[in-house]
Amino acid sequence: MKNKVKSLSPIVDHRTKVLILGSMPGRESLQRQEYYANSRNKMWEILFAIFDERVEDSYQKKIEFLKDKEIRLWDVLKECEREGSLDKNIKDEVPNDFKSFLREHPNIELILFNGKKAFEDFKKMIGIDVLGDIEYKRMASTSPTYAIKIELKIQEWGIIKEFI
Repeated sequence: MKNKVKSLSPIVDHRTKVLILGSMPGRESLQRQEYYANSRNKMWEILFAIFDERVEDSYQKKIEFLKDKEIRLWDVLKECEREGSLDKNIKDEVPNDFKSFLREHPNIELILFNGKKAFEDFKKMIGIDVLGDIEYKRMASTSPTYAIKIELKIQEWGIIKEFI
Protein backbone atom coordinates (compact mmCIF):
# COMPACT_ATOMS: atom_id res chain seq x y z
CA MET A 1 0.00 0.00 0.00
CA LYS A 2 1.35 3.42 -0.93
CA ASN A 3 1.47 6.10 1.72
CA LYS A 4 1.21 9.52 0.06
CA VAL A 5 2.31 12.42 2.26
CA LYS A 6 2.04 16.15 1.59
CA SER A 7 4.24 18.87 3.01
CA LEU A 8 3.11 21.56 5.40
CA SER A 9 2.44 25.09 4.17
CA PRO A 10 5.49 27.33 4.27
CA ILE A 11 6.07 29.62 7.20
CA VAL A 12 7.12 32.69 5.25
CA ASP A 13 6.38 36.38 4.80
CA HIS A 14 7.84 39.48 3.15
CA ARG A 15 10.45 39.87 5.94
CA THR A 16 12.03 36.45 5.42
CA LYS A 17 15.83 36.64 5.17
CA VAL A 18 16.81 33.07 6.09
CA LEU A 19 14.86 30.09 4.76
CA ILE A 20 15.44 26.64 6.20
CA LEU A 21 14.43 23.80 3.90
CA GLY A 22 13.86 20.25 5.06
CA SER A 23 13.02 17.37 2.76
CA MET A 24 9.57 16.33 4.03
CA PRO A 25 8.17 16.56 7.57
CA GLY A 26 8.13 13.37 9.57
CA ARG A 27 4.99 11.53 10.59
CA GLU A 28 4.62 13.31 13.96
CA SER A 29 5.06 16.75 12.36
CA LEU A 30 2.45 15.95 9.73
CA GLN A 31 0.00 14.63 12.33
CA ARG A 32 0.40 17.70 14.52
CA GLN A 33 0.77 20.10 11.55
CA GLU A 34 3.90 21.54 13.18
CA TYR A 35 7.40 21.74 11.79
CA TYR A 36 9.94 19.69 13.76
CA ALA A 37 7.33 18.29 16.16
CA ASN A 38 9.37 15.19 17.03
CA SER A 39 11.03 15.99 20.36
CA ARG A 40 14.13 14.03 19.29
CA ASN A 41 14.73 16.42 16.38
CA LYS A 42 17.09 19.15 17.54
CA MET A 43 15.98 21.99 15.24
CA TRP A 44 14.26 24.08 17.91
CA GLU A 45 17.03 23.47 20.45
CA ILE A 46 19.65 24.55 17.89
CA LEU A 47 17.81 27.67 16.74
CA PHE A 48 17.14 28.93 20.26
CA ALA A 49 20.70 28.09 21.35
CA ILE A 50 22.15 30.21 18.53
CA PHE A 51 20.50 33.23 20.14
CA ASP A 52 21.15 32.14 23.74
CA GLU A 53 17.45 31.81 24.44
CA ARG A 54 15.40 29.16 26.20
CA VAL A 55 13.33 26.94 23.90
CA GLU A 56 9.66 27.86 24.01
CA ASP A 57 7.18 25.10 24.74
CA SER A 58 4.33 26.32 22.58
CA TYR A 59 4.54 25.96 18.81
CA GLN A 60 3.01 29.42 18.36
CA LYS A 61 5.78 30.97 20.48
CA LYS A 62 8.39 29.08 18.46
CA ILE A 63 6.93 30.55 15.27
CA GLU A 64 6.90 34.04 16.82
CA PHE A 65 10.58 33.56 17.69
CA LEU A 66 11.34 32.66 14.05
CA LYS A 67 9.41 35.64 12.75
CA ASP A 68 11.24 37.96 15.12
CA LYS A 69 14.56 36.61 13.78
CA GLU A 70 13.41 36.73 10.12
CA ILE A 71 13.89 32.96 9.81
CA ARG A 72 11.29 30.84 8.04
CA LEU A 73 10.64 27.16 7.29
CA TRP A 74 9.53 25.08 4.36
CA ASP A 75 10.36 21.85 2.54
CA VAL A 76 11.86 20.94 -0.79
CA LEU A 77 9.18 18.36 -1.46
CA LYS A 78 5.52 19.14 -2.00
CA GLU A 79 4.53 15.47 -1.78
CA CYS A 80 5.96 12.00 -1.94
CA GLU A 81 5.37 8.36 -1.07
CA ARG A 82 6.85 7.32 2.26
CA GLU A 83 6.40 4.71 4.93
CA GLY A 84 7.36 6.05 8.36
CA SER A 85 9.43 9.19 8.77
CA LEU A 86 12.86 8.39 7.37
CA ASP A 87 14.22 10.23 4.34
CA LYS A 88 15.64 6.99 2.98
CA ASN A 89 12.05 5.72 2.53
CA ILE A 90 10.98 8.65 0.31
CA LYS A 91 9.94 7.75 -3.23
CA ASP A 92 8.07 9.43 -6.11
CA GLU A 93 9.02 12.94 -5.02
CA VAL A 94 7.24 16.04 -6.32
CA PRO A 95 9.06 19.31 -5.56
CA ASN A 96 7.55 22.58 -4.43
CA ASP A 97 7.52 25.46 -6.96
CA PHE A 98 10.61 27.42 -5.96
CA LYS A 99 10.80 29.58 -9.08
CA SER A 100 7.52 31.29 -8.19
CA PHE A 101 8.22 31.16 -4.47
CA LEU A 102 11.56 32.96 -4.76
CA ARG A 103 10.08 35.61 -7.05
CA GLU A 104 7.39 36.26 -4.42
CA HIS A 105 9.98 36.45 -1.58
CA PRO A 106 12.86 38.58 -2.88
CA ASN A 107 14.26 39.37 0.60
CA ILE A 108 15.59 35.85 1.11
CA GLU A 109 19.39 36.09 1.43
CA LEU A 110 20.28 32.62 2.71
CA ILE A 111 18.82 29.15 2.22
CA LEU A 112 19.94 26.41 4.58
CA PHE A 113 19.24 22.84 3.60
CA ASN A 114 18.55 20.68 6.63
CA GLY A 115 20.55 17.61 5.69
CA LYS A 116 21.71 15.76 2.61
CA LYS A 117 18.30 14.63 1.27
CA ALA A 118 16.89 18.17 1.13
CA PHE A 119 20.00 19.47 -0.63
CA GLU A 120 20.31 16.61 -3.12
CA ASP A 121 16.62 16.68 -4.06
CA PHE A 122 16.75 20.45 -4.57
CA LYS A 123 19.80 20.14 -6.83
CA LYS A 124 18.29 17.26 -8.80
CA MET A 125 14.69 18.43 -9.18
CA ILE A 126 14.88 22.22 -9.09
CA GLY A 127 18.49 23.15 -9.75
CA ILE A 128 20.79 25.41 -7.78
CA ASP A 129 20.74 27.98 -10.60
CA VAL A 130 17.19 29.00 -9.56
CA LEU A 131 18.75 30.55 -6.44
CA GLY A 132 20.53 33.28 -8.39
CA ASP A 133 22.47 35.43 -5.89
CA ILE A 134 20.95 33.77 -2.81
CA GLU A 135 23.61 32.14 -0.66
CA TYR A 136 22.98 28.54 0.32
CA LYS A 137 24.55 25.80 2.38
CA ARG A 138 23.89 22.16 3.15
CA MET A 139 23.75 21.84 6.94
CA ALA A 140 24.20 19.01 9.39
CA SER A 141 20.77 17.44 9.73
CA THR A 142 18.87 18.22 12.93
CA SER A 143 17.38 14.72 12.80
CA PRO A 144 18.27 12.27 15.57
CA THR A 145 19.43 9.84 12.85
CA TYR A 146 22.36 12.17 12.09
CA ALA A 147 24.39 11.56 15.20
CA ILE A 148 26.96 14.28 15.75
CA LYS A 149 27.25 16.31 18.93
CA ILE A 150 24.63 19.00 19.38
CA GLU A 151 27.38 21.55 20.10
CA LEU A 152 28.81 20.99 16.61
CA LYS A 153 25.38 21.39 15.04
CA ILE A 154 24.79 24.63 16.97
CA GLN A 155 28.16 25.95 15.83
CA GLU A 156 27.47 25.14 12.17
CA TRP A 157 23.91 26.49 12.21
CA GLY A 158 25.24 29.70 13.79
CA ILE A 159 25.80 31.00 10.24
CA ILE A 160 22.24 32.31 10.56
CA LYS A 161 23.46 35.17 12.75
CA GLU A 162 25.51 36.55 9.85
CA PHE A 163 22.31 37.23 7.89
CA ILE A 164 19.98 38.80 10.43
